[in-house]
Amino acid sequence: MKENNYAFIDTQNINMSLKEQWWKLDWKRFRIYLNDKYKINKAYLFLWYIPWNQELYNFLQEAWFIIVFKDVLELKSWKIKWNVDAELVLETMIHIWKYDKATIISWDWDFACLIKHLIKESKLKKLIVPNKDKYSVFLRKAWKEKIDSITNFRQKVEYKKRAH
Repeated sequence: MKENNYAFIDTQNINMSLKEQWWKLDWKRFRIYLNDKYKINKAYLFLWYIPWNQELYNFLQEAWFIIVFKDVLELKSWKIKWNVDAELVLETMIHIWKYDKATIISWDWDFACLIKHLIKESKLKKLIVPNKDKYSVFLRKAWKEKIDSITNFRQKVEYKKRAH
């Protein structure tokens, strides 16, 4: 029987973590890896909506990601609030009976209640953290057997400039 699994991806969380590790993700290769390794049929990316990033959004959609946008909140100091946690939790729960298993991709402890619920419902396939050495100790203690890291398969999904 073919698996019907979904991924819910905290995009900013991945980008910030990989930037700290001095490498970039090849989003197309990552999407293919998710399909091949975890049988992910639908992969939801949670992003802020910035009008001048339309080309990036088009690229991600062509790479078979479903984008869930959050409007950007510009604070008085002109810093931008990037948090998409509520949208990720909501979307995961909206679709819970449509997928066999969910894979959550984030290192954020804020998703602990979601992960607990998915485990209780036998709906968690995997929690993938961006950095195997830097993620919440609470996640590490509670769900070690369900955790994988993007750094474990970096060679398969790292962006590499191609010669023209």
